Amino acid sequence: MEPFVQQYEHDHEHDREAKGPSLFLLRRWTERYAGITAGFTGRDGGASAAPWTSLNCGLHVGDANEAVVLNRRRIAEALGWPFEAWTCAEQVHGDRVMVVGKADRGKGRESRSSSVGDADAMITNEKNVLLTSFYADCVPLYFYDPVKGVVALAHAGWKGTVLEIARKTVEAMSERFGCVPEDIQAAIGPSIGLCCYEVNEVVLDRVIPLVRQLNLAQDAVVVPTTEGKARINLKELNRQIMIKAGILPSCIEYSEWCTGCSTDKFFSHRMEGGATGRMVSWIGISEGDLNA
Repeated sequence: MEPFVQQYEHDHEHDREAKGPSLFLLRRWTERYAGITAGFTGRDGGASAAPWTSLNCGLHVGDANEAVVLNRRRIAEALGWPFEAWTCAEQVHGDRVMVVGKADRGKGRESRSSSVGDADAMITNEKNVLLTSFYADCVPLYFYDPVKGVVALAHAGWKGTVLEIARKTVEAMSERFGCVPEDIQAAIGPSIGLCCYEVNEVVLDRVIPLVRQLNLAQDAVVVPTTEGKARINLKELNRQIMIKAGILPSCIEYSEWCTGCSTDKFFSHRMEGGATGRMVSWIGISEGDLNA
């Protein structure tokens, strides 16, 4: 069963704005764990003009700053969180994992220069901090340790995948907060699928060694197409990295949504020629007064 469930359905073009931002909730977590919010946005219900129509959450794609900030505010409001909790890093397609403390709450919400720094993964045990990161095909990775009360997000394009950012996030959770991998719940969110993600030899030369390292059958994650090219399964590669890091397979939620196949719902850098907006992933644990 698809773990990311759309909260708002748009029956008619004219009422997309009226129904608010398009949100895909990680429903099993939000129903099972008190205080947890986690999910992924779609492309509808925002204030951005073309080509970022309309719920663009990225400040780095040329959209008007005020439209992006308004979109982010709308999402926070729809989640019942204050915008002051929205916290993000400057993503650089690397493998740095940032520990987010209480003093970092709200950094990056209105400008890139105020972000928590260059990082593609963030972890925190602070309550009332909403971790967020941005996507238009890359793989959003979610982590929650209900024993230690720790949450994390990681952004994995092909570069982050081959750098094993999923494993490094788990290791950081263990080293910083004493998390046990077997206790961690994980999720792989909507992203471009095997069906739509063709890459060249430059990428394959980095991916194939990872496939061998993980002891995977190559044809399970790499499907040759034309000379020197193949389609790759980033989601499955990240799932295998999570398992290698010690997360139990039964504790990994796996979205079947492909951003490339579903440009009516999601932004896709690949399918829209780079001129598009960005979705946001989020995770946080609420406790007491969210405005505190």
